[in-house]
Amino acid sequence: MITPTELELSAPETGVQRTVLPNGLTVLSEFYPGVRSVALGAWVRAASVHEARDVMGVSHLLEHLVFKGTERRSAHQLALSLESLGGSLDAYTSREHTSFQARVLDEHLPQAADVMLDLMFRPLLRAEDLRLERKVVLEEISMVEDTPDDLVFELHNETLWGTHPMGYSILGTRDTVAQMKLDDLRALHARAYHPPHVVVSAAGNVTHEQLLQVLAETGWTDLPRGDDTPMVELQGVPLVPQAKHVVRDGAQSHVVLGSPTVPHRDPRRYALMLVDTLLGGGMSSRLFQKVREELGLAYSVYTFQSFHSLTGAHGVYVGTAPETRDDALAAVQAELRRVTDDGIPEAELAQGRQQLKGQITLGLESPSARMYRAAAVELYHEPFRPLDEVLRCIDAIDVDAAREVCGEFFGPERQTIVSLGPG
Repeated sequence: MITPTELELSAPETGVQRTVLPNGLTVLSEFYPGVRSVALGAWVRAASVHEARDVMGVSHLLEHLVFKGTERRSAHQLALSLESLGGSLDAYTSREHTSFQARVLDEHLPQAADVMLDLMFRPLLRAEDLRLERKVVLEEISMVEDTPDDLVFELHNETLWGTHPMGYSILGTRDTVAQMKLDDLRALHARAYHPPHVVVSAAGNVTHEQLLQVLAETGWTDLPRGDDTPMVELQGVPLVPQAKHVVRDGAQSHVVLGSPTVPHRDPRRYALMLVDTLLGGGMSSRLFQKVREELGLAYSVYTFQSFHSLTGAHGVYVGTAPETRDDALAAVQAELRRVTDDGIPEAELAQGRQQLKGQITLGLESPSARMYRAAAVELYHEPFRPLDEVLRCIDAIDVDAAREVCGEFFGPERQTIVSLGPG
């Protein structure tokens, strides 16, 4: 049996520490005692929203290409560098950032920092590597096209945001990737991969002082400042809800409804998360119980959300038979109308608060999750909130706060609807 004394020994929240180095590099960390590992990440403030339409996908392709070799390591040596130590090295491109991450034992943090610096700032970017990696990315695009429940999200995002860069495909299109030149990738690297555009974040068994020392010893502090001009500032665009069907053979119709919401730093984010949880966040949610359990119209139905620097989005996905697509869509819209007109009663909110608080608390049991949370302090220009403060924010969401976000963001008439399937 776990005693109260033992519960008190769980790792405390130490807070996030922040340092801006003379060369413009921003470093954040959270010491998370009780683990033997460190999660280390670096975010470059350049991604698909900063691209021109004719080079859509250049950020993602560059993220691939840096793994093909550096001044000091071949592609195979990069792959072995941390895996041979039991760790991992990975990267991804989002709409606003390109990120590189490592997860290693605490004793191997210097190796992770050295490899990451090599990868980001000393890639070879050779023409022969571009020819090969272009094929890989085209295969990645084909994989999305062959997976309808992935493709429908791409189509919805494009329809929702229109010509705004938020609607660009992170992977790019077949045409833009096929026509991408090495000069395009080198120009992006020369423009964005400089310390003032980079945020380094770490969490786990490492103090802030230890992290700064490792970064100094591995050369991060010696990097020249370079071009520190901010990337192009995005402007908002007027959005008009619309409906669209894309014909495609298959056994199912895939439907996504969604609309813009609020930026990451907006305090209403927690109320939106709570409403999304109650609508489609699990087996007990309204949509799962109505659309799947009561009506039998779908196997998969859920809500989703994302928050960015200037805006956010929420939505619903449902996969159903072509002949029941309209019925499933009507059922989803009816639930959206209910929360819009009636709000959410206190008893249901209480259950949702507990569910959301549990999900957030369990998520922060990972050093990687704490690394992301620390990075968000800088990436989204918001203060660090300890877990207890976040939980208090969720507890403070009352019937009126929930009704406000339901009325503003969840009305069926606000939703852009895209379906993919036969007929």
